[in-house]
Amino acid sequence: MTGQIDNNKIIKCAAYQDGASIGDVTVENISEVLKRENTFVWLGLYEADGELLAKIQQEFGLHELAIEDALTAHQRPKIEEYGESLFMVLHTAHLAEEQVEFGETHIFMGPRFLVTVRHGASRSHSKVRERCEAMPQQLAKGPGFVLYSIMDFIVDNYVPVIDGLQQRFDVLESAIFESRPSRQTIEGLYELKRELLQLEGAINPVIDICNELMRFHSGLIPKDVQVYFRDIADHIKRIDQAIRGMREMLLAAMQVHLTFETVRQNEVVKRLAGWGAILAIPTMVFSWYGMNFRHMPELEWQYSYPLVVGGVGVGSVLLYLRLKRVGWL
Repeated sequence: MTGQIDNNKIIKCAAYQDGASIGDVTVENISEVLKRENTFVWLGLYEADGELLAKIQQEFGLHELAIEDALTAHQRPKIEEYGESLFMVLHTAHLAEEQVEFGETHIFMGPRFLVTVRHGASRSHSKVRERCEAMPQQLAKGPGFVLYSIMDFIVDNYVPVIDGLQQRFDVLESAIFESRPSRQTIEGLYELKRELLQLEGAINPVIDICNELMRFHSGLIPKDVQVYFRDIADHIKRIDQAIRGMREMLLAAMQVHLTFETVRQNEVVKRLAGWGAILAIPTMVFSWYGMNFRHMPELEWQYSYPLVVGGVGVGSVLLYLRLKRVGWL
């Protein structure tokens, strides 16, 4: 190995024996610590570079394809088995100034280790670690329980995102009914739809991941831990139902918005047509007097001008009142 490990990428590396923490360890000493019985290592990384991941691969014996995925990021949510270890990708989401920011958490899990590599917008796992350390009996079950705790933490963070998107939708819905349709409103609806689709793509694969963890990999995850993943699957299903309901309401709101815009345009066309009909009266009359005929009635009559103007005015007013009564003006 050449180069030097960037310790700023290492968030926390600790060893646990029989459910109790035995202290922090360095990456170089991981293999030595794992020689102890009933001991596993929980390592947290953030946007680890190739040098650090190469060292992690050497210490835990990870597959090179999984390391490559963890380095490049931009992976779809999935679970893959490499020998005695699992590699998982989960998408994270949280609200930042009313906008949804997405990230990724890559997880390597073996019989005696669990490694997380966070990319992009994702919350720290320090609270998860504190909660697990406060339950030594559960933590004694090994990396399987830590995996459940991290997945449960990621899924729980979807709920505030859904609540935030619901609040944004309520504001946009009120704008549709309380004010005139606008480009800003329709752009907000489309942006909300895009984020919902992206969030749906992040959560749906988690159900398949949980189903696989419940049924298989008993050598890595104890039987009494596998049932915990059913709870995560139930949470995901409820979140998915909320997203589907919001998407249906969103589509309905977009249709209502477009309908209101069509009605408004029709009102404008009706008004233009009404004023066009009113203007047609003086246009028709004055066009007659614009023709160069020698013999035209009332040309020599002194009251012809006010009579024509008055007739045009009365006809225009009567037509205006009629159109006003039927709602065209």
